Amino acid sequence: MRDIQYIRLKAAISPEQIQDRLKYQPDIIELHLTEEDLHRPQQIVTYIRLLKAQGIRVYLHHPMKHHGRYLDIISSSQEMRQFYDWSSELLASICRQEQIKCIIHCHYSDSESSSFLDKANRIETRRRIEQILKICDRSFLWEDTTHGIFSAQNLHLLDEIVRPLDLPLNIDISHAFIALKGNNIALKKHLEKYAPYANYFHLVDSLGVEHDSLPLGKGKINWSMVKPFIGVTDFIFEIDLAESSNLNCRLMIESAEYFRQL
Repeated sequence: MRDIQYIRLKAAISPEQIQDRLKYQPDIIELHLTEEDLHRPQQIVTYIRLLKAQGIRVYLHHPMKHHGRYLDIISSSQEMRQFYDWSSELLASICRQEQIKCIIHCHYSDSESSSFLDKANRIETRRRIEQILKICDRSFLWEDTTHGIFSAQNLHLLDEIVRPLDLPLNIDISHAFIALKGNNIALKKHLEKYAPYANYFHLVDSLGVEHDSLPLGKGKINWSMVKPFIGVTDFIFEIDLAESSNLNCRLMIESAEYFRQL
């Protein structure tokens, strides 16, 4: 069924979702993991190898939640910090074994750090990232969010964290756009600074107000401006995961066609 370029999709560890994605002969599949998946690591490896055997490049995505709460690398909960470290070590071991990469968040828009921009918490975030890097070498690509320390809101992110740690990034274009209040001029300036550190991108449109996960062309992002920053770097279309959970990646495919035609 493949007749367009850039078939780069996201899926859960689910036979039904994987079969839906495979119909389109994708270049890349990113496997979105849950906390429960980590208790079945061999199943993760099985899916990685199944996809790689078909010539598909595979990325993992670190679980978003622990016991129903969004992860935060500097959480006030010691239990959450321990889960963050344990899960990172487990996924890094799989990444090293299978020679792939995993997307990871320092925090999410609904976790504690989303309200932090102060220097003390910025320093603590860097210290915790350094701890993970010591545990997990270079297995991770660090994704920005919409608010807080690890977002485009933080004017010190590049100088205090990304540049000194030479941190490999996954830039979510919609997250940056939302953090910059829907300003394409600011997004361009942001990409001029951060794209050299990007090893990967999430391509998602947005109206620039909240996390809306729109197909490309349905929001306000200037994709003709963005596309040259992507270049030959790997990416996926991370569109409407609620619909994806119902086994339909149609909006990702439509986004691929939009991006190809730019």
